[in-house]
Amino acid sequence: MPRFKDQAICIRHFEWSETSQIVALLTQEHGKVRGLAKGSKRTSPSAVARFSGGIELLTRGEAVGVIKPTTDLATLTEWDLQNPYHHLRKNLVAQRCAMYAADLTNAFVADHDPNQAIFNAMAEFLQTLARPPERAQALLRFQWSLLDECGYQPELDRDVRSGQSLPATASYTFDPQAGGLTTAEVAGTDHAGAGPWRVRRETVEALRIKVDDHLSSPQAIVRANRLLCVYARSILDRPLPTMDFVLTSDKM
Repeated sequence: MPRFKDQAICIRHFEWSETSQIVALLTQEHGKVRGLAKGSKRTSPSAVARFSGGIELLTRGEAVGVIKPTTDLATLTEWDLQNPYHHLRKNLVAQRCAMYAADLTNAFVADHDPNQAIFNAMAEFLQTLARPPERAQALLRFQWSLLDECGYQPELDRDVRSGQSLPATASYTFDPQAGGLTTAEVAGTDHAGAGPWRVRRETVEALRIKVDDHLSSPQAIVRANRLLCVYARSILDRPLPTMDFVLTSDKM
């Protein structure tokens, strides 16, 4: 039974009993690890020393445990809290952004599939949420990074229907089934928001830039975040509870 020791961010947690938890951890070197932390909520000195008083959602720490090939849940034996991201507890908008990122990561990342780029993107995103002017742009970068690393990067430069370079036009059609932009008419009823969707050129440019928020208007960044959100919903073929925040909020 391989023992692991890794940097981790808690993206899910459930109360297993009065003293234990089940958690999902996004780790730096082992991918997503779901584990049972027995005794993590006990208040005895030995338990507090091993688990920092419990594993809280959206915190970063060093996790130690054993991955068992015969069960889906690892056994977590230690948790050393290193970054509680206090700003997520002080601001509701930041907390909702972080919850959406955690939901998205949990849905897209497979168990035990290592991807340091996704871990680094999540860690950077959670830290950036402490700076309100950068939140929307940070969410755009995170969503893009996650989709890219999972093999779902949207095609923004070539027509996904014809294969030709996209012309400069006022608007495009985003075809979620083909995974990108087209100027062709795409059949679809847009039932329950399933697509295809009309997309402004300004929104597409915000997606292409992603890094510098000074080159895109705040409204374009909000629309770009919404587009990636509904694209993720289409890929998953189900909504996530936290998607409503991204789809209805004008400011982040």
